[in-house]
Amino acid sequence: MPELPEVETTRRGLEKRLLGQRVARAETRRETLRIPLPERFAARMKGRRFEHLDRLGKYILAYLDDGNVLIIHLGMSGRFTLDESGKVPDGKHDHVVFYMADGTVATYTDPRRFGLITMCREDEVDSHRLLAKMGPDPLGNAFNGPFLAERLAGKRSPIKAALLDQKIVAGLGNIYVCEALYYSGISPRRSAHTVQGARAERLATAIRQVLDKALKAGGSSLRDYVQTSGELGYFQHQFSVYGREGEACPKCDCNKTVERIVQSGRSTFYCAACQR
Repeated sequence: MPELPEVETTRRGLEKRLLGQRVARAETRRETLRIPLPERFAARMKGRRFEHLDRLGKYILAYLDDGNVLIIHLGMSGRFTLDESGKVPDGKHDHVVFYMADGTVATYTDPRRFGLITMCREDEVDSHRLLAKMGPDPLGNAFNGPFLAERLAGKRSPIKAALLDQKIVAGLGNIYVCEALYYSGISPRRSAHTVQGARAERLATAIRQVLDKALKAGGSSLRDYVQTSGELGYFQHQFSVYGREGEACPKCDCNKTVERIVQSGRSTFYCAACQR
């Protein structure tokens, strides 16, 4: 599933080509993704101008000139690609297409159809059912050790599960939680409420570090994800532990290998020697 770095990379790519541009026409090739598309979506998008593109967690928010906002989630396999040739996309899983006035074609492709595109008024964004209970964004100015410690206080679940809870921190997923816990030396088994003080500071710093590195690499391409240019992300080549079961821990002085366990039905990768 695309996580924060992949979603932010997509947002930045869309912003470069769509910001300030008008939709000449839109095309919907199916009525439903994870949820139904907005009623008369193609007709309502015609002539609209993209005023601002934002992100909250794993959601892209596209503000339009008529006061509406597109809420976009890439789901498991969704992606946007941009083409300046004006060619009509013909892929089997190309579900929504925006033909821009400057000739750019923005295509939403989603083989598994777990993504969504919906719409609300700008003054309804904060209270929207998909967004209202979202936690803080880890790239936001307010995110730091004391703030994270406060969010984790009283949580008895393993720290891995707590960080995946979008109500605690928005945007983190399995890959970057595994990596951040390794960077910070914290075991994924540790009870979340014990991550306080210096430990919380290390974790908050590690979360920012791994996200920043992933953004510079254009995200991680494991299956379906590509950047809006069609290029792959490259952060998968920099994983310290994710997907590296049985390989040597990158910290050569511990002489241990990366282990894999299952937590809440999901694979967790870590070094039992380096992470406590």
